[in-house]
Amino acid sequence: MDNDAPDEAFADFRKKQLGGWGVAQIAAGTGLTVYAIWVGIIQPGFRKVPLRLQVPYIPASRAQVAHVMTLLRGRKGGLVDLGSGDGRIVLEAHQQGFTPAIGYELNPWLVRLSHFNAWRAGHHEKVSYRKEDLWKVDLRECRNVTVFLAPSVLSLLQQKLHTELPNDALVVAGRFPFPDWTPCRIEGHGVDRAWAYSMQAQRQHTSKKNDKLTESNLNNELTKEE
Repeated sequence: MDNDAPDEAFADFRKKQLGGWGVAQIAAGTGLTVYAIWVGIIQPGFRKVPLRLQVPYIPASRAQVAHVMTLLRGRKGGLVDLGSGDGRIVLEAHQQGFTPAIGYELNPWLVRLSHFNAWRAGHHEKVSYRKEDLWKVDLRECRNVTVFLAPSVLSLLQQKLHTELPNDALVVAGRFPFPDWTPCRIEGHGVDRAWAYSMQAQRQHTSKKNDKLTESNLNNELTKEE
């Protein structure tokens, strides 16, 4: 979006009186509506978050939600959604039998929106949305984790998940895959694709990779000594 667009729109307001249709045209033509939503609702949750960890709010599509649930089919117990946005993944997980279903979201406006969506669906007291930084969430007891986050965040989140999650945990990523992990299953195509990761398989893969790296370093040292 052009950075000058909002200023130009407000200039039009100052120069002349606009009817409802005129306001709608300016909003649609300049992106003023999106700008207003970002400044007034979404941005406050990011003010204390480093730039590289900021994730713009983009609601998951029905296809994305369906693919995530397909990858979780057959799983039981609780589910945690990191960066839960408007709460639709948590709500669907609860309806699919995951208990407890918990969403962690830093933006207070999105937490409120999540509560409203759960209330409207008749499940307000059956799901949980918490205003909390995902980096501070204790994941040691979590066995089903979902994430819809940007690649820059996923690359850092890998270490936290690898350190804290139990071996029988399954992580499902929507929209973007983890950059250094190997998925055990993939569902969907294009922007609606979702990736599932077995923590046990991931740890085995990492262990083998580290063993090969250690062996390679040892061989290099022996070659230098010769």
